[in-house]
Amino acid sequence: MSDGAGDDGGDYIYDEETGEWLSPEDAAARSAGPEVVDAVGNLLADGDAVTLIKDLKVKGAGQTLKRGTLIKSIRLTGDAQEIDCKHEGIKGLVLRAEFVKKRS
Repeated sequence: MSDGAGDDGGDYIYDEETGEWLSPEDAAARSAGPEVVDAVGNLLADGDAVTLIKDLKVKGAGQTLKRGTLIKSIRLTGDAQEIDCKHEGIKGLVLRAEFVKKRS
């Protein structure tokens, strides 16, 4: 029987989704969500500013966002390919990470 303590005496956390016992470090890494990267491989985080790398037609809004458009303060969605954005005149804008580049 295991009480959740490993050979090193540390506490382990049971992950019900995978059925595995995880070290606290592994559990923290998994709970952080997937890594989201832009078109050139830069890691994105909540609050980052990005620019579009190509013109994108926005479905339902009847407009096109032009290449070079600055999007401020993105929010990660939990999906490795999608970011939630705010842009004037467009509510609920979700962009694919492959179409943006992080602003330095």
